[in-house]
Amino acid sequence: MMYAKKSLGQHFLTSESAVDVIIDAGDVTADDIILEVGPGKGMLTKKLLFFARKIIAVEKDAQLVETLKEKFKKEIKNKKLILVHDDILDYKLQIKNYKLIANIPYNITGVLIRKFLETKHQPEIMVLMLQKEVVERIVAKNKKPFDSAHGKESILSISVKAYGEPKYVQMVKAGSFSPAPKVDSAILLIQNISKKFFKDFPEKEFFGILHAGFKSKRKKLSSNLSVVIKKEKVLEVFKKLNFDPNLRAEDLSLEGWRKLSEGLFY
Repeated sequence: MMYAKKSLGQHFLTSESAVDVIIDAGDVTADDIILEVGPGKGMLTKKLLFFARKIIAVEKDAQLVETLKEKFKKEIKNKKLILVHDDILDYKLQIKNYKLIANIPYNITGVLIRKFLETKHQPEIMVLMLQKEVVERIVAKNKKPFDSAHGKESILSISVKAYGEPKYVQMVKAGSFSPAPKVDSAILLIQNISKKFFKDFPEKEFFGILHAGFKSKRKKLSSNLSVVIKKEKVLEVFKKLNFDPNLRAEDLSLEGWRKLSEGLFY
């Protein structure tokens, strides 16, 4: 019997209905190439194989790889399933025009999302099973440049919104997994993925400013930014944009970060 490894953050999806929702959210068709992260015992993989043209499944756990080899022997032989034994964070992407679908460990959420949004060959869409609170924070919509009433932002939430349009699809109860995690999950859809947001300023510099702004959550945004940019320049831009000098990084919306970046870069 295959047991989940706590060190890898494994929680195997057991809900057929959740699998169906993931497939629907990804609008998976017979033309699609799917990159599946962490196929686990292959429950989602089995359904993806029914709908998609090809699946590239990347699994870190050597024992699970052997299990999957046996379970999908036919599909591997006819090359409908490409099973890769690797850590997805080390995996070198060799494809274009694909969709990313994943039930990922909570502890690699941020780094995995950023890896595939920042890569040269971005996925068409991403469908991810994440911690429910993380999904809620990612999709929260701040309607003004700074608007703490509509939810706090994070480096991850701003990053996702800079590259695509996040959508909360559906909650998935903890009991839908084995072993059950301590919190509920939710399915996140990220669509219309592109780098259009960065047409007016450099991507690398934007994230330099973003990371600097979130460096110390207890400090004011202007104080954090003054470590990497002259304080006079920061205060000048804040005044020009009519930003509250006491503003914190988590209170600034994507639109606010865009205005701030343009002011600091030009």
